[in-house]
Order: sequence, then C-alpha cells, then structure tokens
Amino acid sequence: MKILLSLLLFTYIWSNKPNLFLLNTYTEDKNISGWYMSEKLDGVRAYWDGKKLISRSGKVFNPPSFFIKKFPKHKLDGELWSKRGDFSNISSIVNSKSSNLRWGELTYNIFEVPDAKGDLLQRLSNVKEIKYLKLIKQIKVKDKKHLDSFLEEIEKKGGEGVVVRVGNLPYYTGRDNNALKVKSYQDAECKIISYNNGDGKYKNKLGSLNCKLKSDRIIKIGSGFSDKQRKNPPKIGTIITFKYYGLTSKGNPRFPVFLRQRREN
Repeated sequence: MKILLSLLLFTYIWSNKPNLFLLNTYTEDKNISGWYMSEKLDGVRAYWDGKKLISRSGKVFNPPSFFIKKFPKHKLDGELWSKRGDFSNISSIVNSKSSNLRWGELTYNIFEVPDAKGDLLQRLSNVKEIKYLKLIKQIKVKDKKHLDSFLEEIEKKGGEGVVVRVGNLPYYTGRDNNALKVKSYQDAECKIISYNNGDGKYKNKLGSLNCKLKSDRIIKIGSGFSDKQRKNPPKIGTIITFKYYGLTSKGNPRFPVFLRQRREN
C-alpha cells in the first residue's frame, strides 16, 4: 500500500511539473550589451498556472486565500521571496503543509509571463503589481562595466547575484545561453558527514562541518551559518550548497561558505 501511495504521489507531482526556462552560467567572454539584467532573488521559484502556485518540481504550494486572491487568471513565473539572506525562512513558509498567515511575509516576484506575446518587456507589461504580486525590475545593460557595477551593488547588499537575458526573444522554455546567472563566486553541493565543535562564542555550538564533495574529497565549512543554525545545524547526511572563490593548488574549493540546504522545489 505504501509503495502504491508513493507511486501515486510521484505521478501526481510529475503531472504538475511546469515546463520552465532555465539559466546557464555567465562567462567573461560573453557580450551582454543590450541585454536586460535583474537581481537574482534567493527565494523559492513558483509557477502560477492561473489557479495555483506550483514548485519547479511539480509540488503544489498551499498559500492562504488572501495571498493569491487577486492574482490574474493568466500564467506567471517568478520567485516567492521576503528579503535577502532569508532563504531558510522562505522555504519553511512555502513548504508548510497547512495554509498559514506567515505567507504575509512573502511576495511573488515576477520575471516571466508564459504564453504572453512579444519580447520580454512586452510580456512583463501584462503584470499589474498588487500587495503580494511584484515585478522584478529589468535594467538594460550598457556594457560589461555596467553589469559588474550592478553585480557589486547587489552582492554588497547581501544579494545572491544577477540574471542577464536577451530581451528581444519570444517566450521559450528549457536551458540555453540567452538567459544566464552572474555571480562573483562559484557554488557547489556537498553532503554533511560530521560536525566540529566551536570555541569562544561558539562553545557548545557548531564550529564547522565536514562535507563530502561529489569527487569524494572532504572539505571543512565554518562560515555562513546564522546563530540559529549553529545551535541547530543541518542534519548529517543533508545535502547543502556552498559558495567558494576558485580552487586551491590542491584542487579544493577556496574559502567555502555555507549558503543553504539543497533546494527541493
């Protein structure tokens, strides 16, 4: 019976899985003059099919009626978000099995209007901002210096990075080089295998964790955690995302910093 229920649940989620456009990674040799750039929000992606909010993997979210009451009947694609550096809280809210008032902390921030006609700005012009529905501002890129300046500004504020997109294309789905994520750092995933106790102000709390990369290398990550996470760190066996700044001479990620538990949405 459990196997049958699991199979039915998988089939239901898969049938709801939206067909989305996805991002590749920006490289320095790419000429992005004339493209559009926007902040890459560190939230949970959600697809509005005109009636319900659906995760990237096909899970149907359960927002309270006040949150979606005035949403349009046409499709939308965007990010459920509250503020920079708040991913754990956002994920907790949207993954709650019961509808709850904490959704009032969030807004649905739109970067695409599936099925709408015209170029990017024309498609986005179909969105009317209301209390819980916002447009992500799109800025035309003058040149690489303009992009670098914008990226620096976003990261200084604690933002995740920038998205750059060709603006004159009709809506499409899938992954190609017409939509790119831009960051000053790289990120990767690893599995937590053990903890190291802290000292000083972190005595009796998490000091750092040991994490196994896909290559089976073991690295230590000791920064990026909130006080709450140091008291209650992610469980051993959890897959986490960390950022780093290039590789050491031994091929290990340089200055690894914890970002979040792996997104399941």
